[in-house]
Amino acid sequence: MDRPTAIRLLLARMIALVAAAFLLASVAVPPSSAQAADEPDLIFRKSTVFRWVSPNDKLGTYGVDDPEVEGVACHFTVPERGGFKGWIGIAEEVSDISLACRQIGPIRFKDKFSQGDEVFRQRRSLFFKKMQIVRGCDVKRNVLVYVVYTDKLVEGSPKNSTSSVPIMPWGADAPPKCADWLAK
Repeated sequence: MDRPTAIRLLLARMIALVAAAFLLASVAVPPSSAQAADEPDLIFRKSTVFRWVSPNDKLGTYGVDDPEVEGVACHFTVPERGGFKGWIGIAEEVSDISLACRQIGPIRFKDKFSQGDEVFRQRRSLFFKKMQIVRGCDVKRNVLVYVVYTDKLVEGSPKNSTSSVPIMPWGADAPPKCADWLAK
């Protein structure tokens, strides 16, 4: 077999392998329940790295409502890899995520919660990495505290971001105390 034919055969096998891995991942690895229940709202995307043939690298800004605390919304910005790996969904995304959460209406707790309860989760790589937004309560200051971080199966990332939401009066109603809604 001549060299050009061998290279074409090798490339065809590599493409078939990547396609099979992508198909397997989309069927065999179901999304987490938090992701399936509440997809974030895309606010906008901004290209950061231009690529001639494949999709650009981008920053994506998303919004998500706290599923257990009515009146709180969080916005996060994540880098989204372009290129061929990003295009077919096998690129491992970096852990640089920013977070801002705010009170957008009267706060009403739907149920008791524990410190560090998950608000939102999203896969950041094909198999091992996920981003999580978790919630806690600063009892002394009556403030909800949200933290975003990524973790891997073996090792987490030290990169994280924190956002605080002071529970303020909204209209004539007195603000609730987050301490009253902490699970004991």
